Amino acid sequence: MRDAYHEELDSIGEGLVEMARLVGSAIGRATTAILDSDLKLAESVIAADEKVDELQHELEARAIALLARQQPVATDLRIVVTSLRMSADLERSGDLAQHVGKLTRLRYPNRAVPHDLHATILEMGQLAQRLMAKAAEVIITKDVDLALQLENDDDEMDLLHRALFQHLMDDRWKHGIETAVDVTLLGRYYERFADHAVSVAKRVVYLVTGEHADEIQAVSAPVEGA
Repeated sequence: MRDAYHEELDSIGEGLVEMARLVGSAIGRATTAILDSDLKLAESVIAADEKVDELQHELEARAIALLARQQPVATDLRIVVTSLRMSADLERSGDLAQHVGKLTRLRYPNRAVPHDLHATILEMGQLAQRLMAKAAEVIITKDVDLALQLENDDDEMDLLHRALFQHLMDDRWKHGIETAVDVTLLGRYYERFADHAVSVAKRVVYLVTGEHADEIQAVSAPVEGA
């Protein structure tokens, strides 16, 4: 019975990894779709989100059944509860990738992103994909140090997001209000996607250590003036 129990715990972890890989792929493909105005690719991203939703529902059902049957305590309870929260982060990440795909579809055959912002949006999309790939690795390895690095990596996304807004606020902006709204939404989608990847990593830290990532970072941070 205990072997079956731990196999079920392992399968929940495998489901989380699969979700992370799916949403990471989705944001990469959605970025290509929005920049190339590729309707077929955008539609595939939109449709693929159903698989992410199905995985979340399956994972939730397994976790709730495990709670009911085994009534886990201590570390095992932390694994189950934290996994449920991670699955919610990953499902929302999939929704954000889908939003990028839907914006592509909305503006087709026109391009939602003006040429002078292609490089920034491409960089944001690539960074979002890398962050989620690292989050998947953290789920697999339970590497606390790697998990804590993600927040620093996310600083790069924040810089890109600010640069995007500076471009929008520039007096030389010539692409109109509709495009400004589209670009504002895109920036928010990528920024939130990155936040969810960081959240997943932070939850792994809690799963492994029983402490919140912010508490660990506060303890390890150098004292100013020391």
